[in-house]
Amino acid sequence: MHTSSTSWVNGALVDSADAAVSVLDHGLTTGDGVFETLKTVDGRAFAVTRHLDRLTRSARGLGLADPDHDLVREACARVLAANPAPLGRLRVTYTGGNGPLGSERGTAGPTLVVAFSAIGRRPDETAVAVVPWRRNEHSAVAGLKTTSYAENVVALAAAHRAGASEALFANTAGLLCEGTGSNVFVVVDGRLLTPTLASGCLAGITRQLVVDWCGAEEADLPLDVLRSAEEVFLTSTTRDVQAVTRVDDRELPGTGPVTAKAMAVFAERGGDDLDP
Repeated sequence: MHTSSTSWVNGALVDSADAAVSVLDHGLTTGDGVFETLKTVDGRAFAVTRHLDRLTRSARGLGLADPDHDLVREACARVLAANPAPLGRLRVTYTGGNGPLGSERGTAGPTLVVAFSAIGRRPDETAVAVVPWRRNEHSAVAGLKTTSYAENVVALAAAHRAGASEALFANTAGLLCEGTGSNVFVVVDGRLLTPTLASGCLAGITRQLVVDWCGAEEADLPLDVLRSAEEVFLTSTTRDVQAVTRVDDRELPGTGPVTAKAMAVFAERGGDDLDP
């Protein structure tokens, strides 16, 4: 059964089923846009300041004007007020606005959309699949959270066919990089490690909080570390910290001690401060 929701589109609240942007919007025609996904708990968004700062970094990376943080905050607050839910996903999309049917931008100004969906709590454990495609750490958009997600759609579909909830990429150098919508951590000889940002991975908000709160180290990690790591876990806005119990055909034990500690620390500190 369809559940209606309310979204913000360029300054107005509208029923999500009727919300629309122009067929000439550059975010639609070329993927010329950036976005953020925020977790919401009882109508309050988590880590808003960090997400807005990254939205601006991504926009600058594409050459878009800086988004108005006060306007985005207002839009988020109004959408959350219109969509009460215990747990949700808030999506902020910011594009180049209407433009020509080509790569050149127009002059109409940006498009801002804020949408919401209620979500359930994710499982504590999951399986992942390594896909054959590579992240290009030398790309013009490496490390930016852009709306050009077709590569992720293809990879995630492949992971689902393998019975996994997430796909993991290496980069062009053969180093472990990231998932389609997550960062990855491994435990090797008791040390908690995660790929460096130079690998081309996204600077995940949850990733950085786990680095700061749990003492994880950034390192260049060969892809085959996934075959020998004692523990593996994923981080993302909607996963928080999620243990990996299978990588392709390699079974891992249930949530290990380092992962369990990261889960507990993140839950405690994230619960104490909604805008860390």
